[in-house]
Amino acid sequence: MDRVDYESVVIQDLANFHKREELNLNPWYQRRSVWTDTQRSYLINSIFSNKPVPTCYIRHYLDVENERSIKEVVDGQQRLRAILAYLADEFGAPQEAGGKRVKFSALSQAERTKFRMQKISIGYLIDASNEDVIDIFGRLNSVSKTLNAQEKRNAKFSGAMKQLCLKQGSKYVDFWRDTTLFTATEISRMDEVQFTSDLIYNLRNGLSDFSQSKLDNFYKEHDEEVAKAADLQTKFDSVMASMASVEDLLRNTIFSRSPLFFSLFLVLASKKTTLKKLRAALGQIDEIYTAIDDRGPQQRDKDAEFYNACIASTQRIKSRQVRHDYILAMM
Repeated sequence: MDRVDYESVVIQDLANFHKREELNLNPWYQRRSVWTDTQRSYLINSIFSNKPVPTCYIRHYLDVENERSIKEVVDGQQRLRAILAYLADEFGAPQEAGGKRVKFSALSQAERTKFRMQKISIGYLIDASNEDVIDIFGRLNSVSKTLNAQEKRNAKFSGAMKQLCLKQGSKYVDFWRDTTLFTATEISRMDEVQFTSDLIYNLRNGLSDFSQSKLDNFYKEHDEEVAKAADLQTKFDSVMASMASVEDLLRNTIFSRSPLFFSLFLVLASKKTTLKKLRAALGQIDEIYTAIDDRGPQQRDKDAEFYNACIASTQRIKSRQVRHDYILAMM
């Protein structure tokens, strides 16, 4: 990313951007609108009262094909939606604390003009990549109405391990999406960061159960410093480079499922192999799994054991160990 340019933009200009379809309030990583009318009303009252409103962050880029400037909302979607909804008369808000809620259309001409000319702080992200945007989104979006485990972890910790996991997770956001490993909604809830945290935990400590409390302690233990962080990052990037070389197979096989990807990742972290062997192994494993899936496991053998480890208790150490040993033997 080149830089962040801060500007004060009047509400009327924001409305004009929206009217000209130059304001993207719903990029793929954003959540749906979740604010209640009470929350929206409180924001409008803050604007009326000249109280501080947090800066909104927008990725600014040029849509070359359509020759227009696009402003993609990275942080502040709920605030901007509330402002636009108020202008559209969707709800009322009090001008004074404790006052009666009044819709925009019920204001006097002078009051409507005053509101339209109120300024909102905007931080424009210039030349920001998807990686930059997801990293910034994760840093800014640390507090939510209903936080999941990773979002709580992201809000609680700010140190070295959080930064490493957030960086590695956001670095491969296009890969997560292209392989369908994580959906846009899942990425908006930081699922890929939790998955990355689990991979890094296992890289460092060896194969283990998945546990939210373990990840919490992992972040806490390494909040000040991650020993040999550069080595962990290099190992992670090296495995992801191997994954990228077989992206077509990952996308079209059982390895697009996170438990299988997890096991393959740790196998590749522990053993070097050629691209030819890797592609052959993935194809063979997928064929075996699909055949069992079609007919059901008919006997107790290694193939059936692997199949069961892919569909039941997938995050427990027993299933992870079975998958790890099976994939490793195929390499």
